[in-house]
Amino acid sequence: MVSASRLDYDALYHRLFSHPGIVGQLLIDFVGGPGGAGIDLGEVNLEGMERLNAKFHAHTGQRREGDMIWRIPRRDGEDTYLVLLLEFQSTSDQMMAVRVMTYASLLWQHLADEKRLPAHGKLPPLLPVVLYNGDGRWRAPGSVRDLIGLNERSTLWRWQPELRYHLIDVGTFSQAELESRASLLALWFRLENASDPGELVAVADAVLAWLSRHPGYAAAQAAFVELLGATMAPLRPGLRVPGDLLEVRNMLATRAEKWIQGWLLEGEQKGRQEGEQKGRQQGEAAFLLRQLTRRFGALPGWTRDRVLQAEPPALEEWGLRVLDGGSLEEILGPPDRQA
Repeated sequence: MVSASRLDYDALYHRLFSHPGIVGQLLIDFVGGPGGAGIDLGEVNLEGMERLNAKFHAHTGQRREGDMIWRIPRRDGEDTYLVLLLEFQSTSDQMMAVRVMTYASLLWQHLADEKRLPAHGKLPPLLPVVLYNGDGRWRAPGSVRDLIGLNERSTLWRWQPELRYHLIDVGTFSQAELESRASLLALWFRLENASDPGELVAVADAVLAWLSRHPGYAAAQAAFVELLGATMAPLRPGLRVPGDLLEVRNMLATRAEKWIQGWLLEGEQKGRQEGEQKGRQQGEAAFLLRQLTRRFGALPGWTRDRVLQAEPPALEEWGLRVLDGGSLEEILGPPDRQA
């Protein structure tokens, strides 16, 4: 059994994108496909991808655990390196392009130090990709050039770096767009964007069908179990879910009907207007809990109780604070004070 209230997005995504098949799906569906970066993936051999375990970071000398580098062999016998950065914060990182440029420099230096440059001695090309799954939309500039304060007619431009990255902002994809993609990764994004229990069941069915056709994704299946559990948590606090995906799906399907019937009955008993208000309030509370879990991981009991008991004005105010608050106390107030 796993707890439905505990979710570490950094660790979960790290496990998911440690699988070469998932990284390949990212490139096919969200980089080389419609609306992607316009890259011809026919130039590379995705089946020959290899994870590079170089560790570095611009400030500390070590790369973040959530950032990954993959070596992708090309058809011409040389390599391209995918620099994949995973972002879960609520707002954009304004200096992301600088961070990517720093990673590029450190990666090239690492390859030179390890004597892994091609025989001709030139640097291998890079493909920087930022996968963002925050609640707000990404607003940061996509290239280093866009960050430089220089008149467009200046003669200094020829000496300025122009490195850019490809952004995948998960929240910008509609359900229809995700449904048009046949990959497990698209199903993952659909699951994260699902808004009601019925939709969760439909996605879980699609995941089970996909996994039955594609063996060898045990780690991804375990990650789906955790994500489903965390998605169900706001519906029933303290719920514990099985560790098997099929059992999770069946439990969800059974409980979904009871949850919906319970909400409808409650609405009938309290009147149409009060029922509608309650439904909206529950939805806002559930959404806020998902936001808080995404930012801070497992939530202490006092936060869940406070959110579930709060009135709409408080929920609205806390929802705004999620964008800027640095801690649960900054958003909801201290544990010993009623909100």
